Amino acid sequence: MESMTRTVAELIAARWGDHRPGLWCGELTLTQHEVAAGAAARAALLADLLPPGAVRHLGVLLDNTEEFPLWLGAAALAGAAVAGINPTRRGPELARDILHTECPVLVTERAHLPLLAGLELSGVRILVTDADEYAALLAPYADAVPDPSRATPADRLLLYFTSGSTGAPKAAICSQGRLAAAGQALVRQFGVRADDVHYVCMPMFHGNAVIADWAPALAAGAGVALRRRFSASGFLADVRRYGATYFTYVGRAVQYVLATEEGADDRDNPLRLGFGTEAGAADAAAFERRFGVRLVEGYGSSEGGAAIQWAPGTPRGAVGPAAPGLVVLDPATGRECPPAVFDAAGRLLNGEQAIGELVNRAPNPFEGYWRNPAAEAERRRAGAYWTGDLFYRDTAGYLYFAGRGDDRIRVDGENLAAAVIENIVARYEGAAAVAVYGVPDPVTGDQVMATIAGSFDPAGFADFLRAQPDLGTKMAPRFVRVVERMPVTATNKIHRALLRKEGVACADPVWWRPPGESGYRKLTLRAAEGGVGGEAPTTRGEAAQ
Repeated sequence: MESMTRTVAELIAARWGDHRPGLWCGELTLTQHEVAAGAAARAALLADLLPPGAVRHLGVLLDNTEEFPLWLGAAALAGAAVAGINPTRRGPELARDILHTECPVLVTERAHLPLLAGLELSGVRILVTDADEYAALLAPYADAVPDPSRATPADRLLLYFTSGSTGAPKAAICSQGRLAAAGQALVRQFGVRADDVHYVCMPMFHGNAVIADWAPALAAGAGVALRRRFSASGFLADVRRYGATYFTYVGRAVQYVLATEEGADDRDNPLRLGFGTEAGAADAAAFERRFGVRLVEGYGSSEGGAAIQWAPGTPRGAVGPAAPGLVVLDPATGRECPPAVFDAAGRLLNGEQAIGELVNRAPNPFEGYWRNPAAEAERRRAGAYWTGDLFYRDTAGYLYFAGRGDDRIRVDGENLAAAVIENIVARYEGAAAVAVYGVPDPVTGDQVMATIAGSFDPAGFADFLRAQPDLGTKMAPRFVRVVERMPVTATNKIHRALLRKEGVACADPVWWRPPGESGYRKLTLRAAEGGVGGEAPTTRGEAAQ
């Protein structure tokens, strides 16, 4: 790329007059020109829909349909911002996300209307993309031409939710300039070409799909193929159907694809690269052996404040070398942690001293949170960006991921706040006390575990969970430990560190919910030793979004 484009609006307008195929979604194919025209029409509509003086935000509650990238382009052209609304949220929590981001317009589809039923969304106009009224609303703007002149690099373009250690999800801000720069950087890093096809199978309400997949395709003029919802069984067929050459992932998705039945011709596919996080060295190697595709692992805080790129020579288990300014600090003292010491088998010997919080002291593109100065101050401390993630560093300067803050649970690539789940489980009639925490998943990330002090009826508990309107689809505990008395620290706080350390290997009875089921059964020693936590839903062939 000879010159840097400063805004996403300019990248959208550059596709005007380009009649190559640009967007595939199911049976629909749009040219690059039609994508630019569709974005221009929606931008013109949005300009008329936004009330005078209103915050220029719109919520998008959609699966990965063609409307999602069209509205991203529309927002860029209109100098507005898209708040990606997570459809796994429920009830008051879902309403909170929409109202917190001050969206006078919410774009959705009929499949998600039941989620909005009964919610108090005063002042929010809802557009349903697969309704007749929507097509009629757009029709007068069909001749609109993309005009990037009103957009500036500083304009907000994305508000994407990321969970912190406590409380409700925070809406991280990403400007047009930052997103355009990120897309162009990935074009350079991976040699993205105009004849590439980027397969977007991760949900677009997450930053992963937009920043790491859609943005580089837009910057290079490459095509984009959308999958409404991730499907492990449909992955390879989609790749071949669309001629996909690039995709992004989170680790769980890789595991699900590997769990599908192998074929003798699996390596017969056009993919040349997968880019993502948390695949794990073993799964990345298995993926490359089976499909002939290298997975490039990276680390990036959702807010953009710190990033680690894999480089040749990175040791097994490490994420990559520390860029200038990246340090591992003891959050209690602010001092740099000593380097990691390993035994002959590569096991960390001094984790208590070596593990600390990853901090970026260098200039970084973190642009803050929407309406959350306290959370923003937690990230920006002493002139540095504190990621909230735990790492350790070896003597050669390579960084190793060691987990997140104690109250964060990462399930299927999504951060959940344990306190939110705990407040829901505490409503259970038999619970005198509740603690919720993450236990390691054998493959990647965490699984949700709850300890309940009091009485427990497995069937009644499953019914109780199903009746909770604000229990997101990834929040239900996989394991439930039942105790007579909750362990406490010397200061009479629940001893979460002890619960987390013991996990399912404890003397108390533990109930577990097998993948794909809603009921609970007693966890036996044989099942625990067999690694039930790592079972993939191979009987369904689909991964829950």
